[in-house]
Amino acid sequence: MLQTKIKILANKKIAPEYYKMALESPEIVRTSTPGQFLHIRVSNNSEPLLRRPFGIHSIKDTGEFEILYRVVGKGTALLSKKKAEEELDVLGPLGNGFKFPVAGNETMVLIGGGAGIAPLFFLAQKAHHLRQIIVLIGGKTKDQVLCEEEFKKLGIEVRIATEDGSYGHKGLVTDLLNALLHTSLSIFACGPLPMQKRISIFSSEHNLSCQVSLESRMACGIGACLGCAIKVKGESTTYKRVCIEGPVFEAKEIMWE
Repeated sequence: MLQTKIKILANKKIAPEYYKMALESPEIVRTSTPGQFLHIRVSNNSEPLLRRPFGIHSIKDTGEFEILYRVVGKGTALLSKKKAEEELDVLGPLGNGFKFPVAGNETMVLIGGGAGIAPLFFLAQKAHHLRQIIVLIGGKTKDQVLCEEEFKKLGIEVRIATEDGSYGHKGLVTDLLNALLHTSLSIFACGPLPMQKRISIFSSEHNLSCQVSLESRMACGIGACLGCAIKVKGESTTYKRVCIEGPVFEAKEIMWE
């Protein structure tokens, strides 16, 4: 884990409410694994007090990396106003990432909803030369379908679902899973909790390996405050911390509410 000031290279709006920020840190690029996150201070004063967690979206051999985020509150609104050459106070990489490559010859199915697609592209960068990968991207509308062309540039098949039918399949991204059951699958998912719950149920019903990256509000990011604890299965009520034991978990571990 590293705490350092990192220079912003670019901060661009890529869709309504969504931004992609490029930063430079050869050490973070060297030590990060897909699914890990960074805890970023979004202002230079005490307002807001808490850092914000962001999954690592992509890396480059040059020492550059990107985060992809949605403006949802005061913290991310402040982040969206940052300019190139400014610096951010960054803590990370933190947490446990995805376990890959999977055993056997399973096709890796990456499923992302909205900004949940962010850490899955980093996973695709690392794994596309090891396994066949299919990416399923979902959004409420066409404007919320992110990173399609990035995956295609890696030679990866992409399938799309939008809830309003404005692009791709009309419905939920989880609807696309049934068409893939003819082959052996291993699922990797990140996105809204209801989506992840549906994917977990699907994987359990069809006896599929499934890893989910959970999105959670965090205070400390290093396991001390217990603010991001979730219920997991056990003989009695048991909790794990998203920031330490996660953010990636085996779907079958989680007590979905």
